[in-house]
Amino acid sequence: VIIRPQQKEAKTRKEMIASLKKGDKIVTAGGLIVEIKKVEENFLTVLLDKENIARMTKDAVSRKYEDEA
Repeated sequence: VIIRPQQKEAKTRKEMIASLKKGDKIVTAGGLIVEIKKVEENFLTVLLDKENIARMTKDAVSRKYEDEA
């Protein structure tokens, strides 16, 4: 009974990560809001601010960031 909702959530997360593209804003597992600059097979290159770029694994993506404004 518990397995089905977990499978659905895992499928939704996998689809969200697969749909990431350059320019999307995401929230990392650490709570940072960053902009994607490059998408690779297992990694993302992200812009932390105007000057700092970092590389992270796709597993560290928590969710897409939606502006509330």
